[in-house]
Amino acid sequence: MTDVLLGLDDRARCAWVGADPEYLRYHDEEWGTPLHGDRALFEKMSLEGFQAGLSWITILRKRPQFREAFAGFEPALVAEFGPADIDRLMADAGIVRNRAKIEAVIGNARLVRSMAPGELDALMWSFAPSATSRPPQTFADVPATTPESVALSKELRRLGFRFVGPTTMYALMQSAGMVDDHVAGCWRAR
Repeated sequence: MTDVLLGLDDRARCAWVGADPEYLRYHDEEWGTPLHGDRALFEKMSLEGFQAGLSWITILRKRPQFREAFAGFEPALVAEFGPADIDRLMADAGIVRNRAKIEAVIGNARLVRSMAPGELDALMWSFAPSATSRPPQTFADVPATTPESVALSKELRRLGFRFVGPTTMYALMQSAGMVDDHVAGCWRAR
């Protein structure tokens, strides 16, 4: 597998994009773009947690249904979900029906709701590494975890968050633009 592929628009992109139009859009418009805001980062944390053990394209394709099912990932609304909501979500074929992950999202929403506005954003971004450590030259240079993702995971777990392991948090750091893992040669690499 090469590290970059030339698209039909003559742009070189990270090879993981392949030819899937949804991945192409996600790569070009979202992945690696700095993302801020408690709601946006709560959504990203939730979706990355649902992704554990699955492919990201599965989650990406179900994202509209996730947003509908989880009240737009508004932490204050999701924090109010109860047993009937869990039953509703477990019956929703439009999302990943994993009780532990669903309950984690609700519990995590309650933790976010208890934080001051902007606190989740500030907490997560405080673990972003210096920009001088990126971009990677090849896919072989892209780690699954970093000391920063391990530390972020440890702090979130200390606070009571679930489904926030080091690999999941590194995926969040990539997708939320805390790190730039667009490989050298990709038009998006900084």
